[in-house]
Amino acid sequence: MISSLFNTTFYNPLYNGIILLLNLLPWIDLGLAIILFTLIVKLILFPLSQKSIRTQARIKSIEPQIKAIKEKYKDKREQATKTMELYKTEKINPFSGLFLILLQIPIIFALYFIFLRAGFPEVNTEILYSFVKIPEQINTVFLGFIDISQKSFLLALVAGITQFFQARLSSPNLPQQQNDKNERSLASDFAKSMSLQMRYVFPVIIFFIAWNISAAIALYLATSNIFMIGQELYVKKDVETEKNEKRRNN
Repeated sequence: MISSLFNTTFYNPLYNGIILLLNLLPWIDLGLAIILFTLIVKLILFPLSQKSIRTQARIKSIEPQIKAIKEKYKDKREQATKTMELYKTEKINPFSGLFLILLQIPIIFALYFIFLRAGFPEVNTEILYSFVKIPEQINTVFLGFIDISQKSFLLALVAGITQFFQARLSSPNLPQQQNDKNERSLASDFAKSMSLQMRYVFPVIIFFIAWNISAAIALYLATSNIFMIGQELYVKKDVETEKNEKRRNN
């Protein structure tokens, strides 16, 4: 039932969307279609992801104040209370980002599965809508030299590298090493470990996934990463501008 609902709500519409794009632009190869379609979907999701990134960027901008609260108040409950008061003062909802990310997950997974199991250049006519025609021809050779129906070390490498930079931008700063070992907390050690894994381990995993599955997956992941890098930079610049204006007004 869940699988059927997922296919009907997300997979089938997105699959038909990429076939429709190939019909509208018959001169492009499948690789360019993957890039264009991924960008279109990302742009549609941009208002949701923008709010999430803005929230994270604003939380990051008040890290010194949060650190000061932790240093001043040793009781965990008091820390939490004062931190929430700070969020309220700064008009930040720390939970809004999580909700918006969850909304995007089914769409991201649907795109992933389309490029994973679609079987291009063959077209699954069983799930095509009546108004979507079967393309006369699907060229799987990206830019004339990479067959994206096969594996590609180059595109997998690009996917891994872009994932590294995307993770570096989106992950929080690594906690500063405490001079006194006794002051180090389990939470800070865990945060540091997770941040390191996101920055260095996850890109390697992405590389091997992209390399072992297909160039189509690698291209999709690379395109998504590049878009998210641009999105992160844009939103963070916007937040910084807003912060500077607020300082000038004060």
